[in-house]
Amino acid sequence: MKIELLFLSCNRLHYTKVSLPALLSDPSEQFSLTIWDNGSTDGTKEFLDSFQDPRIKRKVLSNENVGAIYPINEVFFSSSADLVGLVADDLLITPGWTRILAQAHADVPEFGIIACWHLGLECFDEPKAWHKIQKFGNHRVLRHPWTNGGVGLVKITTLREMGKIDNDWSGYWIRMALKGYVNGYYYPLIHAEHMDYPWSKYNISANRPGGTPITGSTYASQGIRTIEAAKARHKQIMKNLLEDPWEAKYYVGWRNKMKKLKSRFKEIFL
Repeated sequence: MKIELLFLSCNRLHYTKVSLPALLSDPSEQFSLTIWDNGSTDGTKEFLDSFQDPRIKRKVLSNENVGAIYPINEVFFSSSADLVGLVADDLLITPGWTRILAQAHADVPEFGIIACWHLGLECFDEPKAWHKIQKFGNHRVLRHPWTNGGVGLVKITTLREMGKIDNDWSGYWIRMALKGYVNGYYYPLIHAEHMDYPWSKYNISANRPGGTPITGSTYASQGIRTIEAAKARHKQIMKNLLEDPWEAKYYVGWRNKMKKLKSRFKEIFL
């Protein structure tokens, strides 16, 4: 199956210098790559402009930050490939991942978005997750309606059936799951190091005391200022992901409202 990837970057030169060479480190992996930079001013644009690989289809070095949704739709919905995927500049991916996921998609028509695991192998708890690990032919998936932005592959025919992606990123994949498509993380897990986590060795905040303020990360943009607070938030995300139901119906409508009320009740009274 033909694969097209979008590498999206913006002002993260120290990540990009690690993630892009890693993405292209295995010459036997066959895909076409579009590089899209969102107006970087820190030297990222110049690094990307000089980087060469025969699999690079084109480079879009924008003068402004147009966000993520526009380039995703522009690249995905103009693609002639069978499978498409987004690779963020802060993900360090295990070589060979495209072959595994492409074979899974070739074998299982109902696969939707099948992703690598970017949430930390040390955080994964198999006994807690076992109720969500399902087998489809020769492949297994840790099933969940959405994959939290992790790098993965999806069939272009499925995207065209769903229509263009909107700003409700998780909601888009939930709607896909409601149609019967199987979303989730390939199992055994394919590791993708999330370098933007403050405790990653690649992060500028790495190896600092827990009370040190976080700057320049996704957590900082969410108002989370310390590594300890970020770890606490990540622990809650992992608990929800591993222990919550895999069925998409529990994340919409009245079931979703009840789930949120129960969670709020536990926060206040337990």
